[in-house]
Amino acid sequence: MSSDLSPIDRAKFFAARRATDYVENGMRVGLGTGSTAAWLVKCLGEMVRDDGLNIVGVPTSLQTATLARDVGITILSLDEARWLDLTIDGADEYDGNLNLIKGGGGALLQEKIVATASERMIVIADASKQVDTLGAFPLPVEVIPFGWQTTKTLVEEMLIGLDVMGRQSTLRMNGSQPFVTDEGNYILDLNLRRIGNAQQLSLVLNQAPGVVENGLFVDICDAVVIGYSNGKVEVRDINDGTTETGHIEIVEKDNLFSDISE
Repeated sequence: MSSDLSPIDRAKFFAARRATDYVENGMRVGLGTGSTAAWLVKCLGEMVRDDGLNIVGVPTSLQTATLARDVGITILSLDEARWLDLTIDGADEYDGNLNLIKGGGGALLQEKIVATASERMIVIADASKQVDTLGAFPLPVEVIPFGWQTTKTLVEEMLIGLDVMGRQSTLRMNGSQPFVTDEGNYILDLNLRRIGNAQQLSLVLNQAPGVVENGLFVDICDAVVIGYSNGKVEVRDINDGTTETGHIEIVEKDNLFSDISE
């Protein structure tokens, strides 16, 4: 690990390193998308190369698929793998019940499909992602391009009367053009500020014509691994109600991680 990483990147790395403890030979593993998940893919690639780890990865984006191939992980599509032992992914926010907001990287649709096709979902994150109530991070909603402005209006109208503090939504952009997901869709980012009932909101949003999926992951995550810049890691398991604390010691090897950035 590079010694000049920022504290947040160090925390992400330590969370990813601890999460590899869940991965065993022969597993079919869902590989998340984003800067934290990229640390995990790199760590698993190191284990494949140095320790002979034998796994199959199912990536949640083209970006993750490319990285997994680069580090030597065998990948399959979800249709080929069919059912997974485990998915490990990051999150933009998580609350005390391990409900999540995901989709900051634009891969929420594949991420949710892969996570729900897994026996377990583990989230890796730094401590800044924990919130008392979801909603400070804008909620991504994937919509088809056709009639997206109509869909945007419908979504904003549906928010009236729901337990949220804001109703403004914006089309995610990539420079001067709309951001396009791997499935060719657009993303609306909902600035809700506070989500009082995540399950209700998720169900309501998915009723709007044109909405493909939303970034609320409710009752999907089984455990969260929280990393800190000093090597401390905390594991919270929602199923058995336990919290474990440990510390990761790093032995410098090849600088395998130096090319990961935000």
